[in-house]
Amino acid sequence: MAISMSSLTSSFASLSFSSQITQKPQALSFSRQKLTPLVITNPKLAAVVVASAVAVEPETADLKKYVKSRLPGGIAAQTLIGTGRRKCAIARVVLQEGTGKIFINYRDAKEYLQGNPLWLQYVKVPLVTLGYETSYDVFVKAHGGGLSGQAQAISLGIARALLKVSENHRTPLRKEGLLTRDSRVVERKKVGLKKARKAPQFSKR
Repeated sequence: MAISMSSLTSSFASLSFSSQITQKPQALSFSRQKLTPLVITNPKLAAVVVASAVAVEPETADLKKYVKSRLPGGIAAQTLIGTGRRKCAIARVVLQEGTGKIFINYRDAKEYLQGNPLWLQYVKVPLVTLGYETSYDVFVKAHGGGLSGQAQAISLGIARALLKVSENHRTPLRKEGLLTRDSRVVERKKVGLKKARKAPQFSKR
């Protein structure tokens, strides 16, 4: 359907555009109201509020006191200890008779390892291999590296500590490869290269 030029011109002429632009935006005003503090007159209700506020706070301080009470004299004063290393991570492990709880740096192992099932499996493999997953409590002090390296270092530390329980544990632990220190680390960068082995792009011409 053909549209005539005159009808188009008349329709555009009817449209009007405003060329005036406001220089300053209008300020928005909000009315501020003073909040009145909550006053609890009932003593029983006040006790419930205080108790709920205490329950919300993390239990890290209580867990730290509990771990220190279980390790009198510190890690060095214990008998069943083992040191594990992996990459840049170092873990000192203490075993005590218990129910299978694992504490890493004064925190629960599941919380510290962010619930990662693979890292938790690394930690539990030596105990599961010997059937001690509910016989010993594990206390760990780890530093350096990442969580993956620390988990593997803890595994080696637990395996070495289990050797002090009985020398008969060496054969099953050795069979599973849990007493071998994994010596693989990141290869250092070389001069003239971008990484350990990656070279800059080569152009013949």
